[in-house]
Formats: sequence, C-alpha cells, structure tokens
Amino acid sequence: MKLQQKTQKFVRYQHPNNNIYYGILDGNEIIQLSSNFNEIVNDELKYDGIILKYNEVKILEPVIPSKIVNFGWTYAAHVKETGGIENLKEPFLFLKPQSSIIPDQAEIILPPRELTNQVELEGEVALIIGKRGKNIKEEDALDYVFGCTIFNDVTARDLTRKDPQFTRGKGFDTFGPLGPCIAKGIDPTNLRIVTSLNGKVVQDANTNQMTFSIPFLISWISKVMTLEPGDVLAMGSPAGSCPMKSGDTVVVEVEHIGKLCNYVK
Repeated sequence: MKLQQKTQKFVRYQHPNNNIYYGILDGNEIIQLSSNFNEIVNDELKYDGIILKYNEVKILEPVIPSKIVNFGWTYAAHVKETGGIENLKEPFLFLKPQSSIIPDQAEIILPPRELTNQVELEGEVALIIGKRGKNIKEEDALDYVFGCTIFNDVTARDLTRKDPQFTRGKGFDTFGPLGPCIAKGIDPTNLRIVTSLNGKVVQDANTNQMTFSIPFLISWISKVMTLEPGDVLAMGSPAGSCPMKSGDTVVVEVEHIGKLCNYVK
C-alpha cells in the first residue's frame, strides 16, 4: 500500500437535514462530500462546498459491509488469557453479522443474564477493503486496503468457551462497535492500541506484535471468500480483554485513527 503524503480521515454521518453523507474530517470540522463510498475508494472526491462542525452531526458506522471477518487469537498473550489454541498454523476465523455493528457513542446492550453472564471488551484495529479481491497475493495484499478504523469485538466469553463455534458469543446485536472514521494513508502493521474501561487502561499493545502478518491474513482469507469494497477485516485483540457491566464506558484508541467510545447498558 502506498502511503499518502497526508493521512485523510473519512466519516459517515447524518446531517441535521437527516440525509446521510461522507465527509473528510479536518480537525473539528467536516468537509462534506457528495461522493458515495465506491467513488471515495476510487479517489473520486466531489466536494459540495458545505463545511460542518463535528459536533453538529450524528456520526454513523463508517461503512455498511457485506461481511465482518474476524481473526481470533492473533496475539499470543490473548490466546493464553482466553484459553485459546497456541501456535496455530492457520488463522482462527469467525464472522459477525451486520446487525452487530454500532457507531461511536452508541450503546452496547448487554443480553439478558439467562443468555450470558460474562460480556467482555476486545479493542482491535480493523481494515476496510477498498477493491474487490480474490486469491490475492501476499505482496499485493495491502493494495486492497482502503483504510483503517477501530473495532471492539464484544464477546460473551462464557458462550465462546462452551460453544463449538463462536457465532452466538460474538453475534449479539450491538456487539460490533466500529469507527469513528476510516483513516487512509497509514500503515496498519504498526499501530498502537490502547483500550480503557472507565478511564483505566486495560489493553496496550501494537499490531506489530501479531503472530500472523496482516498481508498474510488478507491473502489467506481472499482464498476462502471474495473481498468486496467496504468489507471489514478485524485483526484480533491483544491481551487485556475483561468483563463489562451496565454503566461502564469503553474507549478504544488507536494512534493515527482516533477514539471509539461506547457506553454499556
């Protein structure tokens, strides 16, 4: 992936007129675009002359993907803390439904206690795919990445520990906070991730500590399923996953991208 001279941050939001737009984030202002997502990934930026304050709009999920692909156990310390399988020869894979996605500042709704009694946070870097790809070569993999965003892979840990697959424990509504923006022109292979729970740091790691390289993961998954523009690839959680309760505030911060803040209810 060729790095840009300057990082661009794209946000998707609801204007006070209730219409939904993409815009370029510039400090505390949004330069509104009339371009849709496909035009943006093809660098067809159409400015409509409107500039808004960030706090004047409702920030939405940065994309509505055809699929949310999650790689598990990509950090050795997280494998140990969750009782996962160490030294995997192939990535551990699961999907989340589109209905799990919520934006920055939205509420994570805890399921009833009879369904799960241990819901945990997992702060992650996520990639947004920019062009269709199948059987991608590892050396070309980063060319298929439009940009990076932040993901919280909310997990019902008691369910993933007993279910033969992770769909139920990962798939509840609101279990996929995503955003607040897509940062284009940054290197996803060297990004610091810091997650805080009620102001206390519980995760602090870097994507350079992953046991699988990001280009390898992109290439590997493209042999299984075709990647489409807007698809989300969540790169896995470092150590420090911990339970959340109603009333908690979770902030996942990734350098060069920003902060994803959500409230537990």
